[in-house]
Amino acid sequence: MSGYEAPGLLVLLHSPLGDAADWAELPRDLADLGAQTLIAEITDDDRPPFAARYVARAALEIAAAEPAGPVLLVAAGAAGPLLPLVAAAQRAAHRQIAGYVLVDALLPQPGAATRAELATAQLHVETASPERPRPPEFFTEPLPSAHDWPDAPCGYLRTAERYAHSAHLAALRGWPVREAAGRPLAGELLALVAEL
Repeated sequence: MSGYEAPGLLVLLHSPLGDAADWAELPRDLADLGAQTLIAEITDDDRPPFAARYVARAALEIAAAEPAGPVLLVAAGAAGPLLPLVAAAQRAAHRQIAGYVLVDALLPQPGAATRAELATAQLHVETASPERPRPPEFFTEPLPSAHDWPDAPCGYLRTAERYAHSAHLAALRGWPVREAAGRPLAGELLALVAEL
C-alpha cells in the first residue's frame, strides 16, 4: 500500500487506561506507508475531571502539530467514548474532522454513561483492567453525552476477540468494520480509512 494519500493528519489517541507506547510499531508502520501521523501522549489526566483533562491535552497536542488540513481521529480502548469531545475541541479550533476510527474501543453513546457502564454494556465486564493505576472515581465519572455525533464517517477496527460486541454495535450503526486477524495493523487501518 505504497503511495497512500491520507485525508489529513491521523491522530492516534491511546486509551486513558494505557499510554502512547501501547500503539507499539503502528506509528512507524503508518509513516512507512506514507501516512502523516501524530501520536497524542496524554499523561496528565490523573485526577478529576479525568475526561476533560484528557480532551484538553489531546487538543493541545493536536494544536502543537499545526495540521494544515483535516484531522482523522483514531481512538483505542477507553478513548473511544471521548471522541465526540475531542472532535468538538477541533471544531472549536476551526479544524475539519475527516473521520473517526475506533480500534478495539468502546463506542460513544448518547446519555451520560460512565466508563464502568460502557464496559459492562459493550465488553460484558465491570471495568477494563488498566495498565495505569486509576482511582475508582475514574470508572464512575459520567462521560459527556454524544448527542450529535458522529459528524463525519466512522469505522471500527477489531484486533481482539473481547471487542467483538463493540465491533458488532459499530456494524449495526452502518459503519465499515474490519478485523486485523493477524494482518499488519497499519495496512488494515489505512484500508479502513480508505473505505471512509
